[in-house]
Amino acid sequence: MTSATSTQWARLLKNQGTWVGSFTQVSPTGEILQDTPSEVALIPLNEGNTMRQEIRKRPLGQPPSETVLEYSSLGRGVLFCETGAFSQGSIQRSPVSEFGAELGLIHGSNRLRVAQIFPRQPTLGSLTLIREHLAGTEPTPRPALTVDQLLGTWVGEATTVFPDWQPQQSMATRLEIQRESDRVITQTLTFGNSPAIQSQGQLVGSTLRFEQGSQPVTVLLLPAGASATFPTEIQSGQPLFLEAGWLITPTLRQRLIRTYNAQGTWESLTLVTEQKL
Repeated sequence: MTSATSTQWARLLKNQGTWVGSFTQVSPTGEILQDTPSEVALIPLNEGNTMRQEIRKRPLGQPPSETVLEYSSLGRGVLFCETGAFSQGSIQRSPVSEFGAELGLIHGSNRLRVAQIFPRQPTLGSLTLIREHLAGTEPTPRPALTVDQLLGTWVGEATTVFPDWQPQQSMATRLEIQRESDRVITQTLTFGNSPAIQSQGQLVGSTLRFEQGSQPVTVLLLPAGASATFPTEIQSGQPLFLEAGWLITPTLRQRLIRTYNAQGTWESLTLVTEQKL
C-alpha cells in the first residue's frame, strides 16, 4: 500500500466493530416511511489487511437478509476522514445513470449515516437515515433536529480530503444562523479568509429551502439530530454538493460535505466540526 492508501485503510479501521441500529427510509419531504432493524459488523482479518463486512437486516414481517463482503482495498468512490467519518458514492454524475452517495459520521460509540439517491432524475428519489451504536453500548438518545437548535453562531474547522490524494487542507469556519420570521432563516457562512456567503431559507414543514444561487438546495431536518442537504433539483453544468449534518450535543455539530464540480465530477470530501458560541 502507498502511504495515502494505508492512511485511508487505518481510517476505515476506526469503524471496526458490530454496529446495531436501523435503516430508516425517509421521503424527500421528511416523512418516515419504514424502519428496519439492522446489524453491521466490520471485522478485520489477515492482520487487519482485509475487512469482512456483514450486513444483517430484519424487516418487519419478512425473512431476515444477510450480505457479506470482503475487501482488501478501497474503491475509487470512497474516502475517509481522520475521525473515521467517510463517504462512498458516485464519482461522476450523469443524467442517464443513478447518482448519489452515503455520508457517514462517527462519534464515540455512535455512528450516523445518510444515503441520498437520485434515480436518473434531477430530484432526490430516496433517502435512508442509518442510526447505529456499537454492540454492548447504549445508544445516546438525541431529539429530532429543529431550526431553533441551530440558531446562533457556530465556529469550527473544515478539513478537506481529495480523491486524487493531494494533501488534506484545513481552514477555520464560521456559521451564523438567524431567524428573520416564523418561516424565514438567514445563514452567513465563512470559510477561512474567503468572503462571507449569505443565503436565506424558507421553512416548509421539516425542510428548509434555499432558493438563491445557481443550485438551489433543500435541508431536511431529521430524527436523532440529523440533517441532509441536497440540490432541490440538479441543474446540469453547475457545481453541487451532498451533505449530512449531526447535532451531537446542543453545542457540538459535525457536517460532512461531498462536492462535485460543474462537470459533475467528484472533487472532495470535507468534514466540518463546529462548536456553538
